[in-house]
Amino acid sequence: MSVISEAPFSPEEIADEGIKPEEYTEIVNRLGRHPNKAELGMFGVMWSEHCCYKNSRPLLKQFPTEGKRILVGPGENAGVVDVGNGFRLAFKIESHNHPSAVEPFQGAATGVGGILRDIFTMGARPIAALNSLRFGSLEDARTRRIFNGVVAGIAHYGNCFGVPTVGGEVYFDRAYSGNPLVNAMALGLMETPEIIKSGASGIGNPVLYVGSTTGRDGMGGASFASAELSDASMDDRPAVQVGDPFLEKSLVEACLEAFKTGAVVAAQDMGAAGITCSTSEMAAKGGVGIEFDLDLVPVRETGMVPYEYLLSESQERMLFVAEKGREQELIDIFHRWGLQAVVAGQVIADPIVRIFFKGVVAAEIPATALADNTPIYERQVLAEPPEYARKAWEWSPDALPPCSETGLGSQSWNEVLLTLLDTPSIASKRWVYRQYDHQVQNNTRVLPGDADAAVVRLRPQIPEAGNGPSYNTGVAATVDCNSRYVYLNPYEGAKAVVAEAARNLSCVGAEPLAVTDNLNFGSPEKPIGYWQLAEACRGLAEACEVFETPVTGGNVSLYNETLDAQGNPQPIYPTPVVGMVGLVEDLQKVCTQGWQAEGDRIYLLGYSVNPQNYRTPHLTLGASEYLAALHQTVAGQPPFVDFDLERRVQAACRYGIAQGWIRSAHDCAEGGLAVALAECCISSQRGAEIHLNLPQSLSDCRWDEVLFAEGGARIIVSVEGDRAATWESYLQEQLGSHWQCLGRVGSADTPLHVFANPELSLINLNVAPLSDRYYNAIERRLVV
Repeated sequence: MSVISEAPFSPEEIADEGIKPEEYTEIVNRLGRHPNKAELGMFGVMWSEHCCYKNSRPLLKQFPTEGKRILVGPGENAGVVDVGNGFRLAFKIESHNHPSAVEPFQGAATGVGGILRDIFTMGARPIAALNSLRFGSLEDARTRRIFNGVVAGIAHYGNCFGVPTVGGEVYFDRAYSGNPLVNAMALGLMETPEIIKSGASGIGNPVLYVGSTTGRDGMGGASFASAELSDASMDDRPAVQVGDPFLEKSLVEACLEAFKTGAVVAAQDMGAAGITCSTSEMAAKGGVGIEFDLDLVPVRETGMVPYEYLLSESQERMLFVAEKGREQELIDIFHRWGLQAVVAGQVIADPIVRIFFKGVVAAEIPATALADNTPIYERQVLAEPPEYARKAWEWSPDALPPCSETGLGSQSWNEVLLTLLDTPSIASKRWVYRQYDHQVQNNTRVLPGDADAAVVRLRPQIPEAGNGPSYNTGVAATVDCNSRYVYLNPYEGAKAVVAEAARNLSCVGAEPLAVTDNLNFGSPEKPIGYWQLAEACRGLAEACEVFETPVTGGNVSLYNETLDAQGNPQPIYPTPVVGMVGLVEDLQKVCTQGWQAEGDRIYLLGYSVNPQNYRTPHLTLGASEYLAALHQTVAGQPPFVDFDLERRVQAACRYGIAQGWIRSAHDCAEGGLAVALAECCISSQRGAEIHLNLPQSLSDCRWDEVLFAEGGARIIVSVEGDRAATWESYLQEQLGSHWQCLGRVGSADTPLHVFANPELSLINLNVAPLSDRYYNAIERRLVV
């Protein structure tokens, strides 16, 4: 039996599989012959950017990946870290961008299903999910349709599966019109004594296909995810998978039960590229080969050919390598859970993937050619920043219309603040997270919207794990990225992404541990696109080193581009999303962002409200939400990260929380100081009296800089009055002059009142109008 020889494919047929002409030549050289249709499809998906990272792998090598808590780093289905007390946490983030653009509900739903499988394939039970979402303007009807569908899809899969969706972020910008970003993150607690890896081993060991049946849905999804979207992409609905969360709930239980038997040698999720990916990756990682018979695969459609079997991305399917002689033990487990389970292949010594169909060899390819020794493009990075960036950096606040202590033109500062709170990217995402079940499993310690990071209690999943009945430790998680910062300066913007993620964790009292990232960019084949990707990777790597948060894995999603009104390709903003996890030692001392009691002192940690701090690299209106929302301008340099001060501010915040001094903590992010103060008031439904203690007249900065400038290393905290003296003594020692007492927390009947000095009031707003703008901004735009 041998592979049927094929004539050369036409350039059009090669291009349809996402393969470049020079790549096809390399395929022929490696095989010593022309591939057949099935083999060409296998190379198409495995050599796609989505699977082999051929444009990004050289850049990813600079990421730090090792640390004292890292148990599993990049290369497996998910990273695993040791969080102490016998707990091991698996976590990862993945994208489902293009499928969500074409079929929002199923695209987002199967994105959630895929990331959950990555977690329980390691032997971990999913305990939480987060997401990072980007959409175009809500003024656009198509965006509203995509937005509604994506949120509904995430809610459907997570709620039905039974995992709490505990946090995330949602941004809106015209740069994402038609090409939304849907990044799904999941966390799981190891339930098996041994971490399950994906490398096959044991010549003669059986290969089991388990889970759901195979159909034609999701055909070529990996190639689809690695191509630019166009008007024709709407015809690619077969490339979008269809998920069944109830079946996946059975699958996780069956898998974990199977893993505990010790009979599973290796396991791999059939995600992108389906059978092709799972067979080739398991073989390549184990240095062995796999024979696989498609005639034994359970199907739900008739007349399928090898090309369709191999490229199908039907959901809820897994591939196991079992110990020889114990396969029936595993099959029985899956049958008890109402799932498919068959022996469909075996591990062989020759390092090849050999596929049988109807008694003949349908494909035969060296495993490493598909999953390891794949094309790599080391592209040249622009020697100088591109023109768009240089032009943006020329912007200065002097270009803005004049403002005064009363406001901006005819708008008072009260009105400006309300406008910012009504901006969908800043406003509450309550409409989104209310659709998610965020309390299932009964371990959610901090609810969505209450703090800068989610917190989930850790409970033992296996008898020998855990710290006793108190369940007093937890894990915090956040996803973060200010893509406008990254667009204007990819290097500095990427550093700020990591810094803010760590700051979010510090605000709840968690020690940052490790990172998973999702790099969403445009085409790397365009000089600007590759410059953005390369510079962002450089910034991420540097920041992860500084914050001692190694990268355990993640996802790269390139070719995120749509067509503008003139039909020209338009890339999204570069969006390197960082998912970061942290350890909470004492759940009784977790902080949220809302004020806790009337009379508590309010402090600003980091850059104080001092005219000398503005128009510096670290605190600026450049790239700010105020500049974009009020002046429709995207320009300037984003705030640069002051690593030294950032680390000291975060350490001070964590220490203050651990000592019980700090009662609330909130990061100053989009919208600057005024928005952060308003959010603290809204969360607690309490007012605050703030005294900035500025000079009578400002000569070195503008009033809008004082209120709305953005920058890192700034956290607002509140402290009980009786502990203020001890707290201030500590701050003086830890931060020197980089802190400021701003005022006191008020009651439910008092406003947010911000004084520049005793004679000058800048903002005076009751909490009710603040809350109305903040909580209802998205709903108002969905009712048309």
